[in-house]
Amino acid sequence: MTRLFNDPAAFADEALEGFAAAHRRWVRPVTGGVVRAVPTPRGQVAVVVGGGSGHYPAFSGLVGQGLAHGAAVGNVFASPSAQQIRTVARAAEAGAGVLLMYGNYAGDVLHFGQAARRLTADGVPTRTLAVTDDISSATAEEAAKRRGIAGDLPVFKAAAAAAEQGADLEEVVRVAEHANARTRSFGIAFSGCTLPGAEDPLFTVDEGRMAVGLGIHGEPGIGEEAVPSADEAAELLVGKVLAELPEGVERASGGRAAVILNGLGSVKYEELFVVYRRVARLLAEAGVEIVDPEVGELVTSFDMAGVSLTLTWLDDELEALWTAPADTPAYRKGSVERPQDLPDEVPAEADGGTEAVPEATEESRVTGRLVAETLTTVRDTIDAHAEELGRIDAVAGDGDHGIGMQRGSTAAAEAAEHAVAAGAGAATVLHRASDAWADRAGGTSGALWGVILRAIGDALGDSERPTADRVARGVTDASAGVRSLGGAEVGDKTMVDVLVPFADMLAAEVAAGAALTAAWDTAAEAAAKAARDTADLLPRMGRARPHAEKSLGTPDAGAHSLALIVRAVHGVLGTRKQAPAVGGADRK
Repeated sequence: MTRLFNDPAAFADEALEGFAAAHRRWVRPVTGGVVRAVPTPRGQVAVVVGGGSGHYPAFSGLVGQGLAHGAAVGNVFASPSAQQIRTVARAAEAGAGVLLMYGNYAGDVLHFGQAARRLTADGVPTRTLAVTDDISSATAEEAAKRRGIAGDLPVFKAAAAAAEQGADLEEVVRVAEHANARTRSFGIAFSGCTLPGAEDPLFTVDEGRMAVGLGIHGEPGIGEEAVPSADEAAELLVGKVLAELPEGVERASGGRAAVILNGLGSVKYEELFVVYRRVARLLAEAGVEIVDPEVGELVTSFDMAGVSLTLTWLDDELEALWTAPADTPAYRKGSVERPQDLPDEVPAEADGGTEAVPEATEESRVTGRLVAETLTTVRDTIDAHAEELGRIDAVAGDGDHGIGMQRGSTAAAEAAEHAVAAGAGAATVLHRASDAWADRAGGTSGALWGVILRAIGDALGDSERPTADRVARGVTDASAGVRSLGGAEVGDKTMVDVLVPFADMLAAEVAAGAALTAAWDTAAEAAAKAARDTADLLPRMGRARPHAEKSLGTPDAGAHSLALIVRAVHGVLGTRKQAPAVGGADRK
């Protein structure tokens, strides 16, 4: 378990601060992550990688010459926010565009995609690539749904080496896609990891058993088997990765492969070497030529006791990129020439927190104060239920939903208070809260709650008269925005299963003439029922999808937290009957 920490909510930030202080030779800190200490040469494509904390040396430890130009680092097991990614990319880019690379997880896909759109709008050509090497998480026919695990390293390295050799953005993307298509990984674990501040691991297996096909966020395996000997573990791993050859590799015999035996956190190097001796023999017997193997901790999951095996099937192009020199805090190969004069610091781009507050009417400022009060209540509600939300999420996911919601709601409440103090209207209060929630929470829930708050703010405005109709329209727009961004629909076992019936009921009640408080009460009841009903659904999206059966009987954590929040909001509305947009007279 993680024993050394201060405030668990600050763990990721403090870890990144310490990492940057310890590795000034290679990296410089910027808002949201780190970039190379050696500036990206003008005209070179910048490869920016990223994901949640808890996986060191991924992702910050892979920044340096020959590998990543920068890394955006989120909170524990949560994607960095779009703003963090954008800031790191702006600090790393050198006029030739940016390739953003990450593991294929819903939160990362959302945030890196948003960052790419913003960077492109800023005039920085940007592409994205999600690594999909984990063969246990989806079938070959649905390979695009697979997770990214230790295969991150060879795919990142291929793209970065191509950029280092002067390839343009489209060529770097092509190389990354080629490396990803030829990479396969499979893992096993004997115990789950324990997050900072948590008392129990995210999953456990019975004595003498192991999880097979696990994820790197504490997700349980897709099955269990008896704990093998080291040789039997090697046979299982090799058998799995050789069973599925990528397109273009007709047979294992005669093939060349980059091989990684990866420790997930608490399996010691000596144990890895014992396993690798058998891995090497089995691959040799299969006729596979091993090229520059790596044995060690490369993509971890805190203190998870487990290992994974990765093979990247090489051709002449990929072999040259795999063996190219690199010099980073955690990964070195060959030698690189380093400039003698390094900058003292890399400036971080401002985060926009000092923007002027737009003009607002007094009615809107009153509503803004109500919004801030409501967000404080939301924060308190999440604080009271964070442990429960984490427990629900850990049944088939990674157990971080409570922590992420705490970070997001706390940041949103603080941002709202600052906006109110500056005289902001309802829209600006909600927009500032939206940005803060998305930025601090990261992950899927951070992105989606950012969409929800911004949509309601857009509907209320800073100068328009707040009404129940506007609130209902904002919630309806939020429902549409969440479905558009996240891709989920009712029945997928996500927060959408609560948001859609809540929005529909609220709109119907307001249209029928109900005052906002009464309409919200009815809609909150519908939300609570919908949240309970998710217990009977099988997840079709997100990290819980590979473990669908495990989640039967347990409601979705995101759906449950949304139901808790809308009920808490009703409590605030019920005590503020004179506020705009609450009374029936202010319905239109």
